[in-house]
Parts: sequence; structure tokens; C-alpha cells
Amino acid sequence: MALKVSAAQMVAQARERIEEIETKDAIAMVDDPDVVIVDLRDVRERQRSGSIPRSFHCPRGMAEFWVDPDSPYFKDVFAQDKKFVFHCASGWRSALTVATLNDMGFSAAHLREGFSTWEAQGGPVDRGGSQER
Repeated sequence: MALKVSAAQMVAQARERIEEIETKDAIAMVDDPDVVIVDLRDVRERQRSGSIPRSFHCPRGMAEFWVDPDSPYFKDVFAQDKKFVFHCASGWRSALTVATLNDMGFSAAHLREGFSTWEAQGGPVDRGGSQER
């Protein structure tokens, strides 16, 4: 069965309408108290590869529910007046997530290349495993 739209096409369409942040620019934001970096990766990915220090772990499947103040799953971290930068491993999941969140009225950006280039470009990595704030 042929799909009407491929996953790659959906990601490309999302990227056309969201804010994408380059890895080097995101690295400069790590210690900014007005920025919350949100990691969408699975907990096993975080344990295996490490995470961005002080990033907030939000499983991909919960993002829409955690940002919605009317949801029983709402997380207070998303009520802050800060810049939210979402990331996954390669930028695909985060592009789709941010497009959806923007459609909901939640302002967010994403790390264009995901965590895949983070360490190679000098980004700090927390090897302590998964943590939620």
C-alpha cells in the first residue's frame, strides 16, 4: 500500500514552517536560564547516549498532553515564560512535534540535527541517564 505522504515528506513540510536551531547555537543556549531544552528521545536513548545537561525529558508520545494546561497530564515546566527548544536524535521527531505544538498555539523551536551532532560539535553531555525536572 502506498502512503499519501511519507514520513520524510511530513518532516520536510514541518521544517518549512517551524524555527530550526543549529547545534552550535543551541550549545550557546545551554546555560541560559530563559531557555528550556526538551529531550523527546526514549529513556533508553538517553541512557545509551547521554543527555544535554539540565534538559527536561518529555517522551514524544506525551508532548501534546504535557504542554496543554487543560490536560490532566499537564506539566508546570511548560507554563514558564521561556524559550523551549525540543530535540530528538536526528531532528525528525522534534520537527513533527514542534509543528504540532505550534499548531496548538505553543511557541517552540527545535534542534535541526538533533542530538546526533551535539557532542561532536562540543556540546556538553550528561552521562547520568534519564532525569525529569
